[in-house]
Amino acid sequence: MADTSSNRFVVIARDGLKLRSGPSTDFSAIRTIPAGTVVTVLGRQGEDSMWAQVDLEDEGLADGFMNFPFLRPADSAPALDVALGDITGLVTPEIVKQTFPAATSLAKIKANLPFVLAGLRARQLGDRAMVLMAISTIRAETEGFVPIDEFKSSGNTSAGGEPFDLYEPDMPKGINLGNTVPGDGAKFKGRGYIQLTGRDNYTTIGPQVGVNLVGDPQLANDPGIAGLILAQFLKNNESAIRTALANDDLLKARKLVNGGSHGFDRFEGTFNKGLNILPS
Repeated sequence: MADTSSNRFVVIARDGLKLRSGPSTDFSAIRTIPAGTVVTVLGRQGEDSMWAQVDLEDEGLADGFMNFPFLRPADSAPALDVALGDITGLVTPEIVKQTFPAATSLAKIKANLPFVLAGLRARQLGDRAMVLMAISTIRAETEGFVPIDEFKSSGNTSAGGEPFDLYEPDMPKGINLGNTVPGDGAKFKGRGYIQLTGRDNYTTIGPQVGVNLVGDPQLANDPGIAGLILAQFLKNNESAIRTALANDDLLKARKLVNGGSHGFDRFEGTFNKGLNILPS
């Protein structure tokens, strides 16, 4: 396995780059890594060393292989155009940690923030307002800064009922979520950084991020995919969200994502802290 001259690289494939289980296209694709993601190259294999074995979390552990020509050394990648408002290269886990409670570990933010920022870059949402929107949404939805399954609660499960029965097709919430088949309630419960919920959302977002979420809903908890889902959901509502933020209407901005005001106190607290902390 040949060593690389520099081990930090950036994905430059416009539509993302497939992470494969082995060093050729004959091996299965594990997932697609968004453009802008920084990876650590552990070495190279395959014909003409065209395949890079990569570590996605900078832990010294191999996660799979990527086609090396679609990686650019991080220290030679073009600087982000701050004039255009993209601050993702300036947002560190330590900065984000200051907007979250003590219970949210810095280690989890370090592990997951790169996927969130990569998703925002991939959808041209790297400006300060949308970065604030993304991390505040995570605070409201998944305070631990990890993509997770929705918990059973009185909001999704009736007293004594089966988990997520309030999301079933014969219930008002289930109808609003576009659930049509018995079992859709649990199948399409909230997942990811943004808690994507309901058959309609899984059906809409899946093709937009290049993943069959209806066929395999659990993919919404894959960090790389979850980061892109969060960004795509914001992109789909970008105009209305930006208008709400420009009018200092954080409640409306929250409702455009959540559909209601769930977690608004956490969302508002993180957003306002971020206003004073995030680079501009």
